[in-house]
Amino acid sequence: MVLSDTTPEAAGVQLEAYRRMGGEERVRLALSMCDDMRELLASGVRARNPELDEAAVSRAVARILLGDELYERASAFGIRG
Repeated sequence: MVLSDTTPEAAGVQLEAYRRMGGEERVRLALSMCDDMRELLASGVRARNPELDEAAVSRAVARILLGDELYERASAFGIRG
């Protein structure tokens, strides 16, 4: 995948680096990227809603990630973000 802000040469170098990684290392990187994305999302929620406590921020992040319908269905079962 070539990102719009990445030159084709840089994207090629990155792709080769990913190809050299073992499976465990790729999974570890993917999980780390997911954690980073969730933290960036939470930071945005906090910036837009400074009055929210951390539990409310977590719920807002879960709603964004799941979408309203799935979030409401999960909430009906007592599952909270």
